[in-house]
Amino acid sequence: MEVSFFICYKYEMIELRHLRYAIAIADEGHMTRAAFKLGLQQPPLSQQIKALEAMVGTPLFQRQPRGMALTEAGEAFVARARQIILDVDGAVEAAQRAARGETGSLAIGFTTSAAFHPLVSSVVRALRQSAPDLVLRLDEGSTQELLAELASGRLDSAFIRSPNGPVPDFEVVQVHRETMILAMPDTHALAKAPQGLIDLGDLKNETFILYRRTSAQGLYDRIIAACQRAGFSPIVGQEAPKVVSSLSLVAAGLGLSIVPQSIAQLETSGVAYRQFNPRSELEAPLYLAYPARDKGGPLAVFVEEVMRQAKNLETL
Repeated sequence: MEVSFFICYKYEMIELRHLRYAIAIADEGHMTRAAFKLGLQQPPLSQQIKALEAMVGTPLFQRQPRGMALTEAGEAFVARARQIILDVDGAVEAAQRAARGETGSLAIGFTTSAAFHPLVSSVVRALRQSAPDLVLRLDEGSTQELLAELASGRLDSAFIRSPNGPVPDFEVVQVHRETMILAMPDTHALAKAPQGLIDLGDLKNETFILYRRTSAQGLYDRIIAACQRAGFSPIVGQEAPKVVSSLSLVAAGLGLSIVPQSIAQLETSGVAYRQFNPRSELEAPLYLAYPARDKGGPLAVFVEEVMRQAKNLETL
């Protein structure tokens, strides 16, 4: 027990610098050249190697007239020392990469309408390129579902359209605002008319297809409010569970819909799109929600990338 304790105690005295010293001498084959490489004086380095050999309990180097050569024990020691240094350097690099948000995992949510927004796709693409080892999990849901997922910790952040009021414990930052456009069957008279801006008030007798208020309350309320400002309450013939579903109903000729402009990227067969007159004031804001507590690692990198891409989008 005493011998075991003594050996263990001696091993605890070996530090990383001792390993680096031994490796440098093995590489240079000369005490003076190794000292110069390490930025040390030769006498202190020689004393450190003697102390290391005393701790190991056997000579590691043969002192020769013109240099230093490893003993058999020294060969074994330096081989393991190199691996230890590599492991330590790797551990430091792994910790630094994690702190920079380049590794780990991140769960991101988005509403159906936000899924087609160019900001969302550009952020995901940028992170794939800058942090390929960062695992991204993407989930879709309504604004209320995503906020519930954030509150439970199952999501780290989410792109949402319009929260229904303050969201305690979370930062909710508007990152973009896009216009909304009219979606109609390509057989509709307005689709065949000369291209031009649509006045919302001219649609007072049309049947609308909107997404369910429970799924997209923010956008739903904005559309209703815009119609009322234009002097009418919309005739809602159908309510679809999601924005994409509303386009299918539009293509079937069941009515018109009002959607964020980015949705037009879908190019749904049977659907035509037209821009509204700016006085209609139909806009769809996009928000990023994330925990208000101090953020670090992958989440910090993600939020920074969103803000950078959002700024770039504003300049286009």
